[in-house]
Amino acid sequence: MAKLQLKKVAKVYEDGYKAVKNIDLDIEDKEFIVLVGPSGCGKSTTLRMIAGLEGISEGEMYIGDTLVNNIPPKERDIAMVFQSYALYPHMTVRDNVAFAMRMAGVNKTDRYKRVDEVAAILQLTDLLDKKPAALSGGQRQRVALGRAMVRNPKVFLLDEPLSNLDAKLRVTMRSEIVSLHRKLETTFVYVTHDQTEAMTMGTRIAVMSVGNVEQFDTPANLYYNPVNVFVAEFIGSPQMNMLHGKLVKEGEEVYFKTTDKNILLPQELVDRIKIDINGQEILLGIRPENIHYQTDLTDSNTVTVRAKNVEQVGSDTFLYFDLGSSKRECAARFNPPRMISFDSEVNISIDLTKALLFDKSTELTILEPRKVEGEF
Repeated sequence: MAKLQLKKVAKVYEDGYKAVKNIDLDIEDKEFIVLVGPSGCGKSTTLRMIAGLEGISEGEMYIGDTLVNNIPPKERDIAMVFQSYALYPHMTVRDNVAFAMRMAGVNKTDRYKRVDEVAAILQLTDLLDKKPAALSGGQRQRVALGRAMVRNPKVFLLDEPLSNLDAKLRVTMRSEIVSLHRKLETTFVYVTHDQTEAMTMGTRIAVMSVGNVEQFDTPANLYYNPVNVFVAEFIGSPQMNMLHGKLVKEGEEVYFKTTDKNILLPQELVDRIKIDINGQEILLGIRPENIHYQTDLTDSNTVTVRAKNVEQVGSDTFLYFDLGSSKRECAARFNPPRMISFDSEVNISIDLTKALLFDKSTELTILEPRKVEGEF
């Protein structure tokens, strides 16, 4: 069991491209950490540096109290599970799981005893004499996990291990991996591009973009208190709506002013603004679930929009529409669902107590964090 620390760690390739840019991560023992972000953001490169499969160009990395920059992968006491499973097709499940111990010189009796213990945890006992070709995708993934587990590593590294599975099996395997983490009480570092995986699995999540860690925080804080526009738009589906306007103060009241409307901001939101209000251009973010269906125009925060598209997904209705202050199509998520026709007019209201405010030029939040206990 071990703490993992990355201090100003960077990866620079020979052509000068900096794939990872001086990131800091302080991962506690037994945490389940997820690195998430779009393709090319540096998350897999970071994982490979932790594993020792990529050299560290700058900075320092510690496993426990040991500086591991120049320690080879086999001496780092970590185990890595790959996207491709990387099972030996000619070997049985038993021999695939036992392979690392065999290479380490563990005698046959001891290594098969350990395989039996791990197989019981992963429900692989009945499959030990089968070969990979006879297994389902989920079963192969469990074999790959078992091969890592038999070594009792200090740190588990998982590089998009569920990306080859179908949607239903991914949900099942997410739960299985989280349960496995609880049983093993070991540090897990998990890479994915899927924000749903990140939000449902990680105790903390590092959201990455173009080699930087934009925010390293709990799932609840990433959702309710994103530090910038990138994190706000990356976390949540459908994507957060972003409205363009100015922040103005008239007497004791504060408004979000667009080209065609002045929207009064609720006092509980105003109390969290941490800048002096002076007509700044800002972005107001509102999540689709905080836009509500209305039967009529109830107040100044209710507007009528035209349905560009409607998706009925059982318990929810997704409405897509245009707003003059947004540069892209907006989305609303109605629960309970509503029967809405394409191209019909719909009245909607925005719950501005849940709004997020960002400086337009820096794209950084201008709000003090809200308390999220019991909300997520």
